[in-house]
Amino acid sequence: MGKSAHNDVIDGALNIIKNNATRLCICTTEPTTFAEATDTKKLAILTIDSTDFTGPADDTSGRKLTVNEQNGITIDANGNAEHIALCDFANSKLLYVTTCTLQSLAAENTVNTSDWDISIADPT
Repeated sequence: MGKSAHNDVIDGALNIIKNNATRLCICTTEPTTFAEATDTKKLAILTIDSTDFTGPADDTSGRKLTVNEQNGITIDANGNAEHIALCDFANSKLLYVTTCTLQSLAAENTVNTSDWDISIADPT
């Protein structure tokens, strides 16, 4: 028996991130809680909104949400950046975490992020 999901169903999950993520946090290691992403593991934090995303849109075998490039993010602490977290600050929710290219960051400098995608595959 085949499996399927309408694009609206998959987009619903991606739109929760797009419509509720208000902070992009660059972290030393993988945060597992809102507090870790926004405080104890945070190297830099940027206020974002739905205009900082593109999509959801078609992907090769599913749907994707693109997190748009961000430039000039002020670094708050020294450390090695290994993860990026998207958080809903008003509701203290950690919405999404991914890895990033390892980079050494120095406080009071700035860092940039390139476009990156959050993808959800079609059911198989």
